[in-house]
Amino acid sequence: MRILTASDRALLVEAADLDEAMRLNLAWEGVPGIVERIPGARTVLVRFDPLRVSAVDLAAVLASTEIDAAHLPGSGEVTVPVRYDGEDLDGAASLLDVSAEELVNRHLAADWRVAFSGFAPGFGYVVSSDPLFDVPRRSSPRTRVPAGSVALAGQFTGVYPRESPGGWQLIGRTDAVMWDIDRDPPALLSPGTAVRFERVREAARLDVGGADGGGLVRNRDDPSHARPVEEQPAAAGTDGLGFGTDAAVEVVRPSLQLLVQDAGRPGYAALGVSASGVADRRAMRDANRAVGNAATAAVLESVGGAVLRFRGAGVAAVTGASGSLALTEVDGSVRPVPHGEPFATVDGDELTLGHPERGLRYVVAVRGGLDAVPALGSRAADTLAGLGPEKLVAGAVLPIGGVAVGPVEPDAVPRELPAPGDVVDLEITLGPRDDWFTAAAFDTLTAQEWTVTPRSDRVGIRLQGDVPLERALGGELPSEGAVTGAIQVPPDGQPVLFLPDHPLTGGYPIIGALTDRSLDLAGQLAPGVRLRLIVKESS
Repeated sequence: MRILTASDRALLVEAADLDEAMRLNLAWEGVPGIVERIPGARTVLVRFDPLRVSAVDLAAVLASTEIDAAHLPGSGEVTVPVRYDGEDLDGAASLLDVSAEELVNRHLAADWRVAFSGFAPGFGYVVSSDPLFDVPRRSSPRTRVPAGSVALAGQFTGVYPRESPGGWQLIGRTDAVMWDIDRDPPALLSPGTAVRFERVREAARLDVGGADGGGLVRNRDDPSHARPVEEQPAAAGTDGLGFGTDAAVEVVRPSLQLLVQDAGRPGYAALGVSASGVADRRAMRDANRAVGNAATAAVLESVGGAVLRFRGAGVAAVTGASGSLALTEVDGSVRPVPHGEPFATVDGDELTLGHPERGLRYVVAVRGGLDAVPALGSRAADTLAGLGPEKLVAGAVLPIGGVAVGPVEPDAVPRELPAPGDVVDLEITLGPRDDWFTAAAFDTLTAQEWTVTPRSDRVGIRLQGDVPLERALGGELPSEGAVTGAIQVPPDGQPVLFLPDHPLTGGYPIIGALTDRSLDLAGQLAPGVRLRLIVKESS
């Protein structure tokens, strides 16, 4: 095996093939210092805690692993009903030099098993022993692939759990529910599951309440079919978003993106779920400390200005981006709010966040924390996966929790964030796929300035440079894990810097990654900010 640096807190281990990668992933269960493992087509990404184990010591442990030769454990069997009418069916068949009917018949006859999960929650990479299935991705990815699309890429079949971009070849569609947070496990196609595809001529879907022994499901028109989760009426005392209507925080005017965030949900990579969480962890810690909360209590993350109304008496604080902050009291008087300092609120007070002058994301904490409905143990909104509370709109009401752990404490060390046009330095490590690029690309990566473009979000920051990064190797990279802060390089040579809601796996080569101490600053980079990438000195 080959062990590569993926960041200052992650290693990427190359295996001989998919089978060895799966066995290595299982063998490292319980290894001290490992935080999370993300298997890929021929790799395992290993995230570790540097306070518990060094990269050098962990690499030695991983390299000495003896692989169990026994069969990989299974985890049940499901049947997925498919209508084979995909847009790319004829094209994929032509690429494989068979007829569309033969492709369908062999897809139905093959023994399939979920190798690993990634890309999005519930997206299983399903592999078979039939050598026919080795299909190149589309040369131009689609910006929107419908939920339930059954697709081929490389040696894998996958089913898109929700509408998303994608470059796989679409051969059919299913109404089976790939991901249901209320199901155990939430992913229908979890690693180790045997999968049988069944041809159908009409719609069939997975019953929200559960499937029969084989995974087949009742037709949507069956009157006994349970109402889908999204059609369930709101429970009494909520606003339809799962938030209570008791005194708390009301959204009067939302920002461009107003979300509930906390420290995220690490530990669910096997289900295809990334950690997500607040983009600026320091701002969250500072805001929570200011109001006496635990460091990871749920907060609001606001891109741009917003207006919030407080119900009942309380204490709040604003950190992160800096701009005009004002509290309009119930009597109509207006007073400024100091950045980073706790301030008292009474019923009816309104907080106005002005357009950020420096930085991008405000973080607003209230004493007691926001008591939004959790998903997989976290209240973080994952915009790519669709997990956690939805983007907040005018009229949304968020209840405040009743537990604060300490006294209020103002932010003692304010920081100055960049404004558009400013130049900032971000520290990086090189790898794991730096060997896919020319020597000139490394000079370009670190010598020229990169500009943050408006086509950026919580998934990633799209950078623009005068000179694109030149690749030494062509072709496709088998899907492998990626960390927050990874610098992925698409074919156009203009990098994408991954933020918390990035996909767990990807097929474009990653030339480097931000160090952990640079991640919070990355979450505050507004369009127009220029940045320099500085390679971390080896310790």
